Amino acid sequence: MSILKKILCLLILVLTFAPVVDAQQKKKQSSSSKSSSKKTSSKKSKKPSSKKSSSKKSSKKSSSKSSSKSAASKKVNLNEADDIAAKLAKEALEDTSHPKEVVITSAFKPSLKTAAKINFTAATPLADTARLQLLYRVPAQNLFFSYQPVPIKPIAMAMDSVEPWKNSRYIKVGVGNFSTPFAEMGLSFGDGVTNTVSILATHLSSKGKIPFQEFGRNKLSVLANFQTKTAHDWSAHAFFDNSRQYLYGFQPATIPYTKEDILQRFNTLGFDLSMNNKLVGENGFSYQPKIGFRYFSNNNKANEVNFMAQLPFTKAFSRVYAFKLGLTADIASYNAPMIPNPLKIQNNLFYIDPSFQFKTPNLRLNLGVIPSWDNSAFKMLPNLTAEASIKETGMTVELGWKGSYQKNGYRTLAEFNPYIDRPDTLWNTRIAEQYLGLKGSLGNHFSFAGRVSFMQFFNQPLFVNNFLDGRAFNILYDSRVEALRIKGELGYKVQEQFSLMAGVNITQYTKLSTNDKAYGLVPMELTGSLKWKLLKDLQIKADVYFRDGVPYLSKSLISQKLDPAADLNLGAEFTILPRLNIWFQMNNLLNNTYQRWNQYEVLGFNVLGGVVYSLQ
Repeated sequence: MSILKKILCLLILVLTFAPVVDAQQKKKQSSSSKSSSKKTSSKKSKKPSSKKSSSKKSSKKSSSKSSSKSAASKKVNLNEADDIAAKLAKEALEDTSHPKEVVITSAFKPSLKTAAKINFTAATPLADTARLQLLYRVPAQNLFFSYQPVPIKPIAMAMDSVEPWKNSRYIKVGVGNFSTPFAEMGLSFGDGVTNTVSILATHLSSKGKIPFQEFGRNKLSVLANFQTKTAHDWSAHAFFDNSRQYLYGFQPATIPYTKEDILQRFNTLGFDLSMNNKLVGENGFSYQPKIGFRYFSNNNKANEVNFMAQLPFTKAFSRVYAFKLGLTADIASYNAPMIPNPLKIQNNLFYIDPSFQFKTPNLRLNLGVIPSWDNSAFKMLPNLTAEASIKETGMTVELGWKGSYQKNGYRTLAEFNPYIDRPDTLWNTRIAEQYLGLKGSLGNHFSFAGRVSFMQFFNQPLFVNNFLDGRAFNILYDSRVEALRIKGELGYKVQEQFSLMAGVNITQYTKLSTNDKAYGLVPMELTGSLKWKLLKDLQIKADVYFRDGVPYLSKSLISQKLDPAADLNLGAEFTILPRLNIWFQMNNLLNNTYQRWNQYEVLGFNVLGGVVYSLQ
């Protein structure tokens, strides 16, 4: 009975609230948009406190089960009331001791909005859309400019500027005024790769207008180069030099000398042998040993024997750092017949050249010293040099403080002044130089070099005429000479077609400890040379020379100065047959009979001419 009572009560409730449900449904349809927005806002406001919202929902629904059922009944029609009643009747038959709860929990996971990531990426610049206004000037049409593109033409590869080796053999002969015969012969042998041999022989003699103004010279030179299968090159050089002149500068000229009395003949026999390692090994070690021999004699039985040995080697630690060491021995013995006892002088020079080198493309440093023994007298010489290249200019600045020796033997002194008397004393000259220079090139053709030096000469030889007749020169040694030297060179060259060179050498001797002037030494000289291949078969050359007066000591012991000297030479050579050329040379065009050495005039204007025949 209890069940039936419940069903009846439920039917009464449905019939009672049906009109109310219809009214609420219409109201809900009219305000659907507003209710949806409110629900959305209410949901957003409930998200931050998820735990409270869920608990409130559960408590609300559990406390009012009838209200949830009434809300569910609002969504159904009256025709479905029977089904609902049957369902309720079924639930009534179940255990009602504990009411059933329905808990609805919203799945909510708080999260942050993905932040935008800043990426620093390279981007191309924006294209410039602005147009430039360009003004073009078209030349007048009467100039006949061609605006058509030049066609592309293949060009042959440029040949190497280094000409391949070829054997050449020639004979050159000629004759000129002053009874001047000239002859020269050049021969070459070998393949130019493993071995080459060159032979050169010359003869020249002249006879001037002044009594005994005669001289002659004969030279023979043989140069050979050999390459072995190992990493070494061998070079040998043998030569013989014979010169003949007369001491014609005696005064007064009426002295009855014979040719035998004033004959001055020198003979030099020499030999050099050197070796060079072509390839530097893995240890960076390189060496170039060299030995030399000289035998010098004159017609008065005076002679000098000279032996030289050099052993320079370099140890490279890298491309930048290296250590260099050089050993040099120069041993000479001079013998001259004297009365009552013959003269014998030992002139020996030894020195060591250790230095540390630093090399880069733009900087080179050499730091070292030179311990030396000049006839057992020890001297320490400096060896400090630096070179710095200036980028993009082609110029190099150089500076240094360097010491060296000038070996003064009978042979070297006679080569400088062929009219010297037999020396009775031989002292070597020690030189100390501090310099600053600049060198380089401009463009592809122009080159230059200049240097300013402060120099000190110790035991510098000077040359004065003897006091009898002045025909021979005696040697005086000044213990200390200070000088300022300025040197410069200019050059312009266009391959093998044109070459122009000019040079200046000024040496101002500022202080001498013993003598008044630097007797026999040139204070200033200017030189110039020109070579021009004017045509295919015509080549001309020219030389110009100017020298300031050389100081000398007169018989009255007064320092005087010679007149300045100027000399101009001109020559040409042209081909008349495939193997035959004609040449001529004009010397001293100004006909200036100047004096290089006091009381010795040179030849005036002279002409030489002849032929050159190529044997192969």
